[in-house]
Amino acid sequence: MPAPIRLRELIRTIRTARTQAEEREMIQKECAAIRSSFREEDNTYRCRNVAKLLYMHMLGYPAHFGQLECLKLIASQKFTDKRIGYLGAMLLLDERQDVHLLMTNCIKNDLNHSTQFVQGLALCTLGCMGSSEMCRDLAGEVEKLLKTSNSYLRKKAALCAVHVIRKVPELMEMFLPATKNLLNEKNHGVLHTSVVLLTEMCERSPDMLAHFRKNEKLVPQLVRILKNLIMSGYSPEHDVSGISDPFLQVRILRLLRILGRNDDDSSEAMNDILAQVATNTETSKNVGNAILYETVLTIMDIKSESGLRVLAINILGRFLLNNDKNIRYVALTSLLKTVQTDHNAVQRHRSTIVDCLKDLDVSIKRRAMELSFALVNGNNIRGMMKELLYFLDSCEPEFKADCASGIFLAAEKYAPSKRWHIDTIMRVLTTAGSYVRDDAVPNLIQLITNSVEMHAYTVQRLYKAILGDYSQQPLVQVAAWCIGEYGDLLVSGQCEEEEPIQVTEDEVLDILESVLISNMSTSVTRGYALTAIMKLSTRFTCTVNRIKKVVSIYGSSIDVELQQRAVEYNALFKKYDHMRSALLERMPVMEKVTTNGPTEIVQTNGETEPAPLETKPPPSGPQPTSQANDLLDLLGGNDITPVIPTAPTSKPASAGGELLDLLGDINLTGAPATAPTPAPVPQISQPPFLLDGLSSQPLFNDIAAGIPSITAYSKNGLKIEFTFERSNTNPSVTVITIQASNSTELDMTDFVFQAAVPKTFQLQLLSPSSSIVPAFNTGTITQVIKVLNPQKQQLRMRIKLTYNHKGSAMQDLAEVNNFPPQSWQ
Repeated sequence: MPAPIRLRELIRTIRTARTQAEEREMIQKECAAIRSSFREEDNTYRCRNVAKLLYMHMLGYPAHFGQLECLKLIASQKFTDKRIGYLGAMLLLDERQDVHLLMTNCIKNDLNHSTQFVQGLALCTLGCMGSSEMCRDLAGEVEKLLKTSNSYLRKKAALCAVHVIRKVPELMEMFLPATKNLLNEKNHGVLHTSVVLLTEMCERSPDMLAHFRKNEKLVPQLVRILKNLIMSGYSPEHDVSGISDPFLQVRILRLLRILGRNDDDSSEAMNDILAQVATNTETSKNVGNAILYETVLTIMDIKSESGLRVLAINILGRFLLNNDKNIRYVALTSLLKTVQTDHNAVQRHRSTIVDCLKDLDVSIKRRAMELSFALVNGNNIRGMMKELLYFLDSCEPEFKADCASGIFLAAEKYAPSKRWHIDTIMRVLTTAGSYVRDDAVPNLIQLITNSVEMHAYTVQRLYKAILGDYSQQPLVQVAAWCIGEYGDLLVSGQCEEEEPIQVTEDEVLDILESVLISNMSTSVTRGYALTAIMKLSTRFTCTVNRIKKVVSIYGSSIDVELQQRAVEYNALFKKYDHMRSALLERMPVMEKVTTNGPTEIVQTNGETEPAPLETKPPPSGPQPTSQANDLLDLLGGNDITPVIPTAPTSKPASAGGELLDLLGDINLTGAPATAPTPAPVPQISQPPFLLDGLSSQPLFNDIAAGIPSITAYSKNGLKIEFTFERSNTNPSVTVITIQASNSTELDMTDFVFQAAVPKTFQLQLLSPSSSIVPAFNTGTITQVIKVLNPQKQQLRMRIKLTYNHKGSAMQDLAEVNNFPPQSWQ
């Protein structure tokens, strides 16, 4: 049989292939030749054939038939054969195949070989693909080599020990004696691998972490090594861009971070060296920036001094000015993590962060937007909203929904005045009306209704905003509603805040009729416009006949919803005209009821009741009271009691009967369809905290007053964190901001967070910023909870989480009992 071609010739031949089919033909031909050689037990060219097989494996072709040949090469006495055999074993074998167990004896013999390079091959292979059985059998040999004086073997043995610990954690204590002298080694390779080994041990075992903190005094040793690195002169062997062994420095900083976390003594011991690294590291090259970034992470993770934390945040602020986009992105992400704990220090870099909103990179823009919203407080609300509204006007469509939600939440929380609040939300609707959440329209309507002194100003602003432009449907819906409610104020020109405009009744009706016939108007918008026209029949005096004509026209509309409204309104004009003014009178001030996904959290005296959302038309038939307390049943507990539903206000029997007859006997009250009888109404006193939930005054501190945040839930990649604020005006009120993040590789959709508290508390749940938790921790959902705790009792909360993930619906319950004392005392 002729000698097989060499590896170099095979590579050259394969590269000449013009098509994939031609390459596949060459590979198949060569594989056939290699198989024939293997069958003939050709020892002369086995090494060459396995090398060619590995190249084919790298190209993606099957090479499993060479596994046993790799074992034969490992058993050979020649170093060149062992080298290819071990390389083949690492590429072609893993612990899922039983063949790898046949290597155990060969590796054991080679670990005790007289040649260090053979021992190194065996260590590399065991550290790469050793199974738990192999690790148990060979851990003793690895531990012996870890104590040898040969630095070449020690560094490989340390990395092999890391793999052994990962596979068999209970063998960790075997390597503990060998770690005592590892950090006294002068060789940087041994130091590097030793730090990796110590890091693995500390991360996997709290007992080991405590041992290294107290008994081994590991922190002073690491501080000494790090100090020598940053103070040493030029060393060509370890120098990278003018910095001595940055890889070792980064590894040491990561280990210091683990050792200093939640430990005062260890943190104090490393404060000085961290300050030295932060101030002495050169930032002109990327190598220095990498070390500074690890230093910042370590400072923020340990119990460091406040001055050191400010220094770390200033470093991140300098990163924001770097030309490298990756460095800017890293800085924004890090600042986003620290903004809750070091709010004032991050605020100093607010202008730089806002400038990042103009960056061309979409990832940087998203991070800058999230950080900008985190920096908003009562002091800077006007300036920050100006920048964010400008960003909303010019950003890409994928940002508009999240940006609009953030502006709504910030405006609700920190609005300096009701006029500013209304103007801001109207500006959002004008700019990005098509991207806002569904609850934006009712929320703005509620805000306008409750701002009695702003009615004339608001209706005039909205009238001018929709003149000739119906593209932003939510804005048109709000405008139609306001014109229907306050059209008389618009026509009379009672606006005091700005110069009133002269509008006639016919001009107002022209606008609403054009909304009805516009191609851009949705069915919902037309419903708003028709209802507004109907309301104006009691507010206008000269155009009632025109209104009757418009309403009668839509009685034959192909839109069923619009047709039903028109028929009912026609009936009001014809049969029940004496009731029309009472039915269409101005809406009273609305009480704040916040929604969260599919349920509303209704607040009563010390009790939390989730009730099904009301929809149009109201459900007929009595509502079972058990449905109203589903969440409480799920959450359990004797101290959370169900609520007694408030009885509806009774109306005169004649008017009520006529109205029911008009609407086709739809049971509006949930009681049997008979003339309602007066029912006792429970006297439920609502404290000002809930009744005044829409107050636009800045009620809460913009700094968390030193209240530490907590992790309320962490499971299956979903993490819920609570941060706290206390009210300036009412010390019994705690504002909890939840942040939900997702570390998995897929988004979590339809996310709903629900909460319940004991009956001595009151809870108000505001709307979430989104219903999608992005994957890979690339964003968070925020939601605000307000808790009234008049008796200053220890706060407890039960939470229910529902979401869809990887195609399946997930649901979980949890109890949160670890609230910091500052949040409720």
